[in-house]
Amino acid sequence: MSAGSPGAGRTVLVTGGSSGLGAAVVAAVARAGGRPLVLDRQAPADGVPWVECDLADTRAAEAATRQLAERSGGLDAVVTAAGTDVPGKLADTPGETWERIVAVDLLATAAVVRAALPFLETSRGSIVTVASTLGVKAVADATAYCAAKFGVVGFTRALAAELAGRVGVTLLIPGGMRTAFFDERDAAYKPGPDAVLNDPADTAAAVMFALSQPAGCAVREMVVCADQETSYP
Repeated sequence: MSAGSPGAGRTVLVTGGSSGLGAAVVAAVARAGGRPLVLDRQAPADGVPWVECDLADTRAAEAATRQLAERSGGLDAVVTAAGTDVPGKLADTPGETWERIVAVDLLATAAVVRAALPFLETSRGSIVTVASTLGVKAVADATAYCAAKFGVVGFTRALAAELAGRVGVTLLIPGGMRTAFFDERDAAYKPGPDAVLNDPADTAAAVMFALSQPAGCAVREMVVCADQETSYP
């Protein structure tokens, strides 16, 4: 994407674009004059093109990515904002639950990027992967989430080296945000009433900054969190 024009006329695929950070990125792209596309299990904002997809099915994620890209005449950027977590001790977490977290948060990130690469290389586009502060700091009762997000960090750093000069790659490490991400958790794992969380719109603005860089100039990594949040090391 051209400098100073983070969205105008550009086509941006956002995974998990129906809620949370993904929805904030979709809104930011649309405000900038771009064309957001969404992969999600739920419908995004009215009028946003999307394909229903359970990202835990990585082959389906690849097919849906190609479908949206071909239907839209290509891609200029991908933002992998989809994420899930079910906190709990490893011994108490069913294998299917543990593996679904890793599939959605890590394996689907790689699957969508893999399917999007031919389109992004043609446009000399950009990728923003979404890790977490728990991708650089491990905590108890989060083995699946930490495994997945640490994996996103390693995947993205390797990808940036692999695609240098062809596709821009940015690793986003966000802290906690005021979204529905925490709603279905047991009370013990929800942020307390005094928790300091970031507005997802502010994190989305950082994504747009990364996407605004001209070809050949990459924002490699960004940590974006509320300045009094404690989850970053």
